[in-house]
Amino acid sequence: MTKLCSLAEAVSQHVHDGDCVYAAGFTHLIPFAAGHEMIRQGRKNLTLARATPDLIYDQMVAAGCARKIIFSYMGNPGVGSLRILRTEVEAGRLEVDEYSHFGMITRLQAGASGLPFLPMNPTAAVDLEQSNPNIRRVIDPYSGRELIAVPALHPDVAIIHVQRADVNGNAQIWGILGEQKEVAFAARKVILTAEEIVEEDVIRSDPNRTMIPGFIVSAVCHVPYCAHPSYTQGYYDRDNAFYLEWDKISESPDAVQAWLQEWVYGVRDSLEYWDKLGAEVHNRLKVNPRLASPVNYGDY
Repeated sequence: MTKLCSLAEAVSQHVHDGDCVYAAGFTHLIPFAAGHEMIRQGRKNLTLARATPDLIYDQMVAAGCARKIIFSYMGNPGVGSLRILRTEVEAGRLEVDEYSHFGMITRLQAGASGLPFLPMNPTAAVDLEQSNPNIRRVIDPYSGRELIAVPALHPDVAIIHVQRADVNGNAQIWGILGEQKEVAFAARKVILTAEEIVEEDVIRSDPNRTMIPGFIVSAVCHVPYCAHPSYTQGYYDRDNAFYLEWDKISESPDAVQAWLQEWVYGVRDSLEYWDKLGAEVHNRLKVNPRLASPVNYGDY
């Protein structure tokens, strides 16, 4: 059976009000189109988990989708603060659970491994322990050393963007990797968005590049340009100009709502969004082919 469906169908079926949603990707492959679809469908009271919230969660919070953020590092990468998130947190309208980067990934690793928690070496971030009661001290039963423990994270839904997948959800990623594999195995449901849907033979021809196996995937969606303004290696570049532009837009609540009306509510999907960006942006973000050397897997 195929797991292929539209992104609108996947969000409608698998993302519910009050869910914990994890949109994966570390600077690369951030599934912005999925965040926009959740906004269009009016999702509310979500717990948004992510190692680096990025603009995707600034936009979702501005649209009223979230009640809580679980994160490590919150900012507009290379620019400054996420103004909307910061305003809502400082006003007490948004709950937060903050971890170090390694603490966040350790939570996902525990979830992916089926463990209730995992230990890690103490860090210099002792203030996090004071502000987050989920970060606790435990004793190593072998050495007697004091360690940090963090609980497993099991998102209700993980959303992961990939370069290519087959209709069964076997998915391949190359370029900068984030926490995609860990969150996929930790989550209760997985929605894949892909630049390309390819035949199973294409996936099987290079198995080492397959990061997400189909048996843990709930839905597969063909969503070209899903990651803009972040990037997809080999398909389009990061739109650095947009990150600077968002910093200015987010200074004004009225400007933010106008942007959402035009660029989220005012378009049907990622293709219409991409077309609306126009030829100048398309050309600026275009990447030239740079193919890897072939790998000989042999035959017998």
